[in-house]
Amino acid sequence: MREATPADAEGVARVYVESWNAGFTDLMPPRVLNAAQIARWSRDLDAELVRWWLAESGESVVGFVGTGPSRDPVDPDLGEVDTIAVAPSAWRRGVGRRLMDAALADLRGGGYGQAILWTLADYERARTFYEATGWHPSGEVRDSGREIAFRRVLVG
Repeated sequence: MREATPADAEGVARVYVESWNAGFTDLMPPRVLNAAQIARWSRDLDAELVRWWLAESGESVVGFVGTGPSRDPVDPDLGEVDTIAVAPSAWRRGVGRRLMDAALADLRGGGYGQAILWTLADYERARTFYEATGWHPSGEVRDSGREIAFRRVLVG
């Protein structure tokens, strides 16, 4: 586990596309790994507002997670897990849990008292994972109900 840099953009983009396409098969259109996707991740990994953490196996990126201040809603006590993704080849091997542990530690270290994350309302795999790692549905929705929020207390 280590902090990501823009040089990791290709590996992060690959994991993002592979996990998106495997996880969202019936929920969202597929993504394509191309130069635009890699450039997008290079910009995101270089942005200062979100910290990105990588899980690696050998020389390969097998997962990543981003943490930072909440964007929706904006609240100085609320941190956010931006995106968490694991390569399908590493699913059910503890990578996601280790990434989540790193994200929560980073948010606690940033002084946040609570955290939020957003996911698709009908994505059962995510719901199961988030609940297993201590998150609870908050009742918040956005995008006309297509996305739901989970929250977690970080202190106390």
